[in-house]
Amino acid sequence: MGANCEVTYIMYTLDTNTIIYYVKGDERVVAVVEDMVSSDYPIYVSVLTEAELFSYSHLTDIETEHIDSLLRTVSIIPLDSRLARLAGMVRRMYKTKLADSIIASTALVTGSTLLTRNINDFKKIINLSLKRI
Repeated sequence: MGANCEVTYIMYTLDTNTIIYYVKGDERVVAVVEDMVSSDYPIYVSVLTEAELFSYSHLTDIETEHIDSLLRTVSIIPLDSRLARLAGMVRRMYKTKLADSIIASTALVTGSTLLTRNINDFKKIINLSLKRI
C-alpha cells in the first residue's frame, strides 16, 4: 500500500423517523439498518432522538424492546454545549425546527451521513451529508 492510500469509513446518524420505520417493520428500512449493524458501520443517534422515540404515547412493549435492542448497537450522542451551540446556529441560519437542528448537528459533529425519510427538512443545511431511506 502506498502513502496515498485512503480508507473510507461509512458512518451514519439515524433520524428519528428512520428508527420509527425500522420498529414498525418497514421492509426496506429494516434491511438497510440490519445491514449497517451487521457490517459494523459506526452508527450514531442523537440523545434527542432517544427522547422522541420514548415519548410516543401509543408505544407498545414490543416496540419498546425493539428500540432498546437497536439503541444498544449504536453510539448515543449526548447534547453538550458544543453541539447545542452548533444546533442553535443551524436553527438560526436555516430556520429549522430545534429537534431537526440538533439531529443535523449530531451528524455534522460526528462527520456522518444523516439517514432520513424527510430529506426536505435537512437539504438546505450546507455540508450535511444526507441519504434518503
